[in-house]
Amino acid sequence: MRETERTDAVNQDRRRLLATAAMGLATAGAAGLFPSQSATAAAGPAPAATGDAIRPFRIDVPEADVVDLRRRIAATRWPDRETDPSQGIPLAKLQPLVAYWGTGYDWRKAEAQLNALPQFMITIDGLDIHFIHVRSKHPGALPVIITHGWPGSVFEQLKIVGPLTDPTAHGGAAADAFDVVIPSMPGYGFSGRPADTGWNADRIAKTWAVLMQRLGYTRYVAQGGDWGSPVSSAMARLAPAGLLGIHINLPATVPPEIIKALADGGPAPAGLSDKERAAFDTLSTAAKQGNRSYATMMGTRPQTIGYGLTDSPAGLAAFLLGHPGFSNWTYGNSDPEKSPDEVLDDITLYWLTNTAVSAARLYWEVGGRSVVSAAAEQTAEIALPVAITVFPGETYQAPETWARRAYRNLSYFHEVDKGGHFAAWEEPELFSAEIRAAFRPLRS
Repeated sequence: MRETERTDAVNQDRRRLLATAAMGLATAGAAGLFPSQSATAAAGPAPAATGDAIRPFRIDVPEADVVDLRRRIAATRWPDRETDPSQGIPLAKLQPLVAYWGTGYDWRKAEAQLNALPQFMITIDGLDIHFIHVRSKHPGALPVIITHGWPGSVFEQLKIVGPLTDPTAHGGAAADAFDVVIPSMPGYGFSGRPADTGWNADRIAKTWAVLMQRLGYTRYVAQGGDWGSPVSSAMARLAPAGLLGIHINLPATVPPEIIKALADGGPAPAGLSDKERAAFDTLSTAAKQGNRSYATMMGTRPQTIGYGLTDSPAGLAAFLLGHPGFSNWTYGNSDPEKSPDEVLDDITLYWLTNTAVSAARLYWEVGGRSVVSAAAEQTAEIALPVAITVFPGETYQAPETWARRAYRNLSYFHEVDKGGHFAAWEEPELFSAEIRAAFRPLRS
């Protein structure tokens, strides 16, 4: 078979998978963990989506896709090593990870991890939305919808499912239990890839509100980091019926005068406190070092960068790992935060679902707007309670003074001593404790 024919066949397999992969939970063990979900597998393909139908979903990536990935990795043509560390991901750091990806990494383990959770598909606004939905065994659990970001995925939140749905098994109280909904954003993972424009944070926020309504929830909260923060903030600003409040860990607190000074490349405005000056310096240094160059490319020419990301696994890995949130990760087995398998689970999801470009277009949709700018995110229009946790390894450490100026109903603000941009991934127990504390006042 010629290469183009074989590629077409693989793509057809993938489309059939995303359109028809509908089964129940695979094992009786999963039923014990999630008693409110059926463990009975549905035979045959799922019926076509109709109306508000919620369809069970199970992942079964065609083996041809996995074989093709390994073949492409083996054929990688590597560039020369960098001549300065500021030029990007070091060759000596990326090559061993990619070599392991092509020889020792097992996608089926990641697939089984996702399939151990109740997954579903629903069509909203003409687009299929993939989501994980785990109900707590504890009565009175508060529903929470949690949104990932880029270059993350639903893999970011898997470690917080247990602590949130079953807090008594993780040092918490039954009264702090949550029903957890974790959707894949449009264009990400197993959600549909939008064929039209307009899928910005507001449109996603409206889609999430419809999702929670169709799940039957009349009172719920929302949480997000990275892109999940603008999406959750948009939900709070739009205030759909039933939404009680939000928790975010990349807040839009930066005041207009600070945004202007950063854009001009000038000095810090006079009169800043020590924490405000530290935040300014962090943001200023990041801008001068080009730490958001990835966002500039995706925000202006996502299609151009997409050709390479879609064709080269090594190129995709390098681009995703260029995010500052990964800057302190070693991708080694001794890494206290992330093992190489966990990093590759996320990257492989982008590859196998062919979503590098569709995910990147979210940056284009916002037109280069800063997601940490209070004015750009219209925080003054948010009346619902807003909770913030500041993690020391985040892109910047939001000062409480800026947070209170940005959010008129700041209900919770806490600075913790560990965790970074991917806080739920890195520190799941601490992250879960923060969500419990942040939303506790909203339960009554």
